[in-house]
Amino acid sequence: MHSRLTPDSVLPHDHADAMVVGRVWLPARGGPLPVLVKGGELHDLSPIARTVSQLLEIESPVAAIRSAARLPQVASLADVLANTDPAQRDTKRPWLLAPCDLQALKASGVTFVASLLERVIEEQARGDASRADAVRRAVTEVIGTDLSSIKPGSPEAMRVKQVLVDKGAWSQYLEVGIGPDAEIFTKSQPLSAVGCGVEAGIHPQSTWNNPEPEIVLAVNSRGRVQGATLGNDVNLRDFEGRSALLLGKAKDNNASCAIGPFIRLLDETFTIDDVRACELALQVDGPDGFTLAGSSSMSRISRDPLDLVAQAIGPHHRYPDGMMLFLGTMFAPTADRFEPGHGFTHVVGDIVTVHTPRLGALINRIAHTDKTEPWTFGIAALIAHLNH
Repeated sequence: MHSRLTPDSVLPHDHADAMVVGRVWLPARGGPLPVLVKGGELHDLSPIARTVSQLLEIESPVAAIRSAARLPQVASLADVLANTDPAQRDTKRPWLLAPCDLQALKASGVTFVASLLERVIEEQARGDASRADAVRRAVTEVIGTDLSSIKPGSPEAMRVKQVLVDKGAWSQYLEVGIGPDAEIFTKSQPLSAVGCGVEAGIHPQSTWNNPEPEIVLAVNSRGRVQGATLGNDVNLRDFEGRSALLLGKAKDNNASCAIGPFIRLLDETFTIDDVRACELALQVDGPDGFTLAGSSSMSRISRDPLDLVAQAIGPHHRYPDGMMLFLGTMFAPTADRFEPGHGFTHVVGDIVTVHTPRLGALINRIAHTDKTEPWTFGIAALIAHLNH
C-alpha cells in the first residue's frame, strides 16, 4: 500500500484549483492539526480553526482561508503520505488522518436500486452467502431488476408497495428504498473514522462482507453542506442479513468507517451539482491475485443528496458539531471469489481503492477489527490537546 500513496494518486485531478482540507497527526504537538493542501504542501489551519468541525461552522470557510494573512507550512504532502501506513511509520514524523473530527458519523442506506435489491437478498438469505444466488433469482422474478423510475414516497411507489405486499414480497429494505422515509443510521463515533493509507476493519467472524464506495458530505450544525469527500462504509452482509437489529454490529466496528483522503470545500470550482454528477470507481486487489472492479454513479441515486441531508439533520436531529453523511452506494458485488454462487467477500490484505476524479482516491488495506491500529485518541484526549 505504501507505494500507492502519492500526491498524484490521492488528490483530485484538478487539485491546483481545488480548496482541499484535512487533518494530520503532528508528533511535535502531540495531537491532530487541521491543514490546507496547497502546492504539494500542507499548511496549518489552526490560526483559523482548531478543528475541522470548527472550520466548517464558519459561514464561508473558503473565504476565511483565502483571506488568511499567513498559514504556516507543516510538511510536504508526499512526506506525510509516505509516513502514513502504520507498518512503516516513523512516529516522530507527521502522518495523515481522516479529514473529520468532532462531527457525527452518519450514513444513508438503500439509496440506490442495485444495492436495494441486494439488501432484500441478504434479508431473504438470512445472511447465508450460499443461498444468495437462488434467492436473487427468486426475488427478481417478483420485484424485477429496475425500480429506478420510482420516486421514493410517491403515489406510484405506494402502488408498487401494495402489489408487493399482496404478493408477500414486501421487505424492510423496500420500505426505506421506495418509501417516504430514508434510512439514516449512525455509522460510527466522532473521531473514530480512519483515513487514507491505513487499515480498514472487518470482523473476524464475518464470512460475507464487502466494501461500499460512497460520497460523504461534510455538513455543519446548520445543515449546510460545506464540502465532500470519499468513504468506504465497510459492511458485514452476513451479520445484517441475519437480523436488521444487528445493524450496529454489521456497521460499527473498529476501523470500519473509512473517510478521506481530504474534504474538498464547495466553491466556484466544485458545487453540489458536481457531487450529483460524480462517478465513483472501486478496485479491490487481493493478496491472492484476485481483483474486483466496480462503480457507483451518483446520477442513479434515488434520493437527492440535499433531501438526505434534510432527513438527517434539522429540527428533529441536531448535531452541534455537524456531521459527515455517507450518501449510500449502488455497488453490491456478486462476483464469486471462492465457491460458485457465494459471491464476493474480503480477505485480510485486500487493498481497496475508492476513486473519483474530483475528490481523489481513498486507499485502505483490509485487516481484522481486532488487529487494526487501536483507536485511543477520543474526545477527552482532544479536549486535553486543545487546552495544552
